[in-house]
Amino acid sequence: MLTITQLAEQLGEQLQLHSAAVTTAESCTGGGIAEAITRIAGSSAWFEVGFITYSNAQKERLLQVPAASLEHDGAVSQPVVEAMVRGAQKLSSAKYGVAVSGVAGPGGGSIGKPVGTVWIAWADGEQVESGCWHFSGDRDAVRRQTVQAALAGLLCVIEGQAANTWQCWLKKDLPNP
Repeated sequence: MLTITQLAEQLGEQLQLHSAAVTTAESCTGGGIAEAITRIAGSSAWFEVGFITYSNAQKERLLQVPAASLEHDGAVSQPVVEAMVRGAQKLSSAKYGVAVSGVAGPGGGSIGKPVGTVWIAWADGEQVESGCWHFSGDRDAVRRQTVQAALAGLLCVIEGQAANTWQCWLKKDLPNP
């Protein structure tokens, strides 16, 4: 299984090959995706900016997530992560983007969105795709799995595959979505 650092290294290699950059919009990971990316030497050549919008107010204010989506669907939802990644792209010059929002635990879960529920959205220019995962383990495990999924999905998107398909995930030797 690829480590987070290995995924970030591969991401950097792919972005450099495509002369492209990436941006992040994070909630439940608290900047973990951006940290993984920036631990790679030379990442300033392909990492634009990372946004940590933990509160709904900042998702709305900084990333221009519609208040109606936050109220109707909740922060952990497809419309919200897709709006987050779009907002991050608008505020940066990055072609690629990833956004995450989830319930890392140990509290905060509900019947509809138990602890471990995470929505991830990936963008490639105008194209956006998203998926919902149900990770297991404690808070650290959920956050770590989310960072892995976000990075692996970015690699798949850059390589021209759908980020939330079995084929993509098996190629990266990660748990299936």
